[in-house]
Amino acid sequence: MTAPVRTQDSQETRGSEELIRAEEPVLAHNYHPLPVVVARAEGTWVEDVEGRRYLDMLAGYSALNFGHRHPALVEAAHRQLDRLTLTSRAFHNDRLAEFAERLAALTGMDMVLPMNTGAEAVESGVKVARKWAYDVKGVPADRATIVVAADNFHGRTTTIVSFSTDETARAGFGPFTPGFRIVPYNDLAALEAAVDETTAAVLIEPIQGEAGVIIPDDGYLTGVRELTRRKGCLFLADEIQSGLGRTGGTLAVEHESVVPDVVLLGKALGGGIVPVSAVVARREVLGVLHPGEHGSTFGGNPLAAAVGTAVVELLETGEFQRRATELGAVLRDGLTGLVGKGVVGFRSRGLWAGVDIDPALGTGREISERLMREGILVKDTHGSTIRLAPPLTITREELEGALGTLEKVLR
Repeated sequence: MTAPVRTQDSQETRGSEELIRAEEPVLAHNYHPLPVVVARAEGTWVEDVEGRRYLDMLAGYSALNFGHRHPALVEAAHRQLDRLTLTSRAFHNDRLAEFAERLAALTGMDMVLPMNTGAEAVESGVKVARKWAYDVKGVPADRATIVVAADNFHGRTTTIVSFSTDETARAGFGPFTPGFRIVPYNDLAALEAAVDETTAAVLIEPIQGEAGVIIPDDGYLTGVRELTRRKGCLFLADEIQSGLGRTGGTLAVEHESVVPDVVLLGKALGGGIVPVSAVVARREVLGVLHPGEHGSTFGGNPLAAAVGTAVVELLETGEFQRRATELGAVLRDGLTGLVGKGVVGFRSRGLWAGVDIDPALGTGREISERLMREGILVKDTHGSTIRLAPPLTITREELEGALGTLEKVLR
């Protein structure tokens, strides 16, 4: 074990345990991280303050699709840092047009609304859908509704938790925002019954990530698209976790050749360097916004646009989508071999999996801690489920090694 590092802002030398203790009195307790303190990272590997190395099998919930400090993304950020970082949207900047042009082309859409975080993208999508309902569909003022799916995860703002079914996210934060109808996920009949003349949009995740990588039946997304067209409302696809290469397509909806009216993006769009999100949509949808009706001081800033453009450039080659498809088969085959050996079931698409561990072997948290001690970083979700979402830069050998370590921990 190497010696602890000296922190940049202090002459003290602090190890992992001391740093974790130091957080306790000064940080809000809204997270329960694994007890690892990361100090450095490159590619698929991170290193703690003592120099211990870990394979990152979470990739920042897909924010690090291209790994830590991808050279092309770091270079784009450095280059832009030396020129211009922020103007606000009071002025134009020389990086935003290319970012919007290339992101729209990548997603097959017409227009881009740049924001920062995933939750901001969802909030913006909600606002755009309501505005469209009033201006285009003719819904009476303040009566627009949006239909969402149970067990969703779209963020944690007060509006978004208003239509969550996770009581941990909701309890103590009311009163809640009205205007949402919740139906079971993967249930087209329930969706049909909930949509009426007031419905502005149906907002769903093509794959529910936080719920445990829940993949709908074949034909569900096609059915949502057909239903929304027939009923005259919008289809909003939240691809913040599932998009930008994670599942083997640029977008997860591509697995059913579906084109939504609006796509919400974030996480990987910032390359793990800066927060970047976006609403991308058809012109007749995003065109309902006019100056003064929505904004963000940092949305579309030059640094974000430069990094976002570099991300789009990586995806334009198709390399990462192919890697997710090919290595996704390795992941699926490896997990299949663990079923009945501590794994009771799993769901995977591309390099993304929700793995249900036999509860007799421990909770998801306990399994994650055991894997951490073996040099593998994952994160639990509900019950005894763990999520695997490695960077798309992972090698076959690294992936197979991680699966071997999981087998060892379960044994």
